[in-house]
Amino acid sequence: MLTEIERTQVVEALLAANKTKVQTTRPSALFPHIEFEDAYAISAEVAKRTVAVGARLIGYKVGLTSIAMRRSSKIDEPDFGFLYDHFLIEDGAKVPHANYCVPRVELELAFILGAPLQGPGITLLDVLRATEFVLPSIEIIDTRVDEPRQIYDTIADNGAGAGIVLGGRPYHPRDLDLRMVPGILYRNTDIEETGLSCGVMGHPANGVAWLANKLSTLGYALEPGQMLLAGSFVRPVWANIGDTIRADFGKLGSVAIQFI
Repeated sequence: MLTEIERTQVVEALLAANKTKVQTTRPSALFPHIEFEDAYAISAEVAKRTVAVGARLIGYKVGLTSIAMRRSSKIDEPDFGFLYDHFLIEDGAKVPHANYCVPRVELELAFILGAPLQGPGITLLDVLRATEFVLPSIEIIDTRVDEPRQIYDTIADNGAGAGIVLGGRPYHPRDLDLRMVPGILYRNTDIEETGLSCGVMGHPANGVAWLANKLSTLGYALEPGQMLLAGSFVRPVWANIGDTIRADFGKLGSVAIQFI
């Protein structure tokens, strides 16, 4: 377990990396005795300070929703990060690569809540009842800490969350089978990754249910209007200067951006 002084040192370093877009030393290298409680406390303090200087919290993101990713991270549950209003990017926008340290992209379903969700005990059905609509999205993930990262580093670093692009058509959960939404991720003209939304814990609403229950242990609740990224059902793809990224979700439409 870290001391308060050690936690504060990591918080300051992450805030500086968020501002300068220059990676900092990973917490696990500085403090090998870091634990999960430390990592989540650091992430929460970074979020608190980010909101204090003007950012607006708009929701949360879930990561490590696939069994393969959790096994590679040697962890038995997903993780989460915070979403802010300045993360939002318009569909079709040109995005400065310099806004990030080492950006990658994933495709995900974004759940927009119409009713509150307060754990514990939230189930898939509770999530579906509380969801106003679902949108396809591209998530930009970024790594503000150096390699080789451990799970503690990713959690402390906001689950690598850095940007959100929403697009396509909004759908109510009753109007489509959320288990079987296709995803095709293009970089320029090449198909880099494909997947189905059932890759997210069997059903992407399970990712949101996990989030609601996890947040309840930390004193948070999910509120109406919040956006929840349920987790990627493809592997991350590197984004370089000049790359056009497009995510095709079949019936739900597509989302695209270009890095400049």
